[in-house]
Amino acid sequence: MNRPQTTQTPKIDDTKKPNDLFQKCLEFTRADEVKAAGFYPYFRAIEENEGPVVRIEGRKIIMAGSNNYLGLTAHPKVKEAAAKAIEKYGTGCSGSRYLTGTLDLHNELEVRLARYMDKESCLLFSTGYQTAQGIIPTLVQRGEYVVTDKDNHACIVAGYMMAKGMFADFVRYKHNDMADLERVISRLPLHAGKLIVTDGIFSTSGEIVDLLELVPIAKKYNARILVDDAHAIGVIGKGGRGTASHFGLEQAVDMTMGTFSKTFASLGGFVVGEERVINYLKHHSPALIFSASPTPASVAAALAAIDILEKEPERITRLLRNANKMRAGFKQLGFKVLDGQSAVVPVIVGDDMLAFQFWRKLFDAGVFVNAFISPGVPPGMQMMRTSYMATHEDQHLDRILEIFGQMGKELGIIP
Repeated sequence: MNRPQTTQTPKIDDTKKPNDLFQKCLEFTRADEVKAAGFYPYFRAIEENEGPVVRIEGRKIIMAGSNNYLGLTAHPKVKEAAAKAIEKYGTGCSGSRYLTGTLDLHNELEVRLARYMDKESCLLFSTGYQTAQGIIPTLVQRGEYVVTDKDNHACIVAGYMMAKGMFADFVRYKHNDMADLERVISRLPLHAGKLIVTDGIFSTSGEIVDLLELVPIAKKYNARILVDDAHAIGVIGKGGRGTASHFGLEQAVDMTMGTFSKTFASLGGFVVGEERVINYLKHHSPALIFSASPTPASVAAALAAIDILEKEPERITRLLRNANKMRAGFKQLGFKVLDGQSAVVPVIVGDDMLAFQFWRKLFDAGVFVNAFISPGVPPGMQMMRTSYMATHEDQHLDRILEIFGQMGKELGIIP
């Protein structure tokens, strides 16, 4: 005879001290200590933005840390397009793309981006960060694998962690190391679906992925390729079409994702690829279905930015000329600089507190850059991450070099 089962209440150990969820918050004092020392470089409010020059704390400062690569955020045509969109459509869409949030502007931008990137179809997301979360866990499911560069952007990390939550697996390979990529991917079941995900231009270092080596490995081991070109579109490739175009591998890269918050002077994200793949994402991606769609002003601004990019390709030439001038100038001064071919020029400092001190001296002298410290970068790689725009003039760049030289000598970073 079966006896009824009883549910036992787990015993609680009253001798242990309760764990307060907020304890970690109370114990976090690193930011307060840096603020007290006067070196805190984050959350500085910009009061006025003219592109290469901004106003912070009532002072004009040269901006050498923005991702506004083509200098379009202050362009009259971009601002006019955003204002007209608000006048016609209002300030928001009040719904997701899946339901009531699709405007004709969204469809127009998707068509334009697909054509610009030479792909069959495009899908917009509300932010660039959200785009990876909309693609990776939607495509990579149980029994399939995400293969990812260890230095990929945080949005990709969030995407593959979400895929792991859906019972997919992920493996990482050493940064831009194609031999390690092959070592890692060769151990996976050949029959299993795989998605290799990589930044096109790595956002911290400005390095370009070794796509010429990556593509044959993907084909050999039955893998698809997703490239995050947030820092590459409008910067490298034919007419600024990104990493695949830079290497002449447009048809070999299955999907490219990007953002509007850099070259396109707006806010939002997108992915381009085969029509059937984009159609699947459109009907299965929670990040798309359950998020409010990009605002009318954001979409109109991005459309205007594409118009300018296509009509004025000389902006890309000017941007890369500026970045190359700064790489050479920093090296001539004696700084350690990571080589690259992008708009990002990292100047290595090598110590957290020294990075904070250097940032403060630069800021006080009239230059704004981004201080990257550990654990955001490996120990010894703490840096001033500088980045440039097509609208920087030689007078801005020369002044940045002059101030870097002065402050670098004061702190003993350079001879």
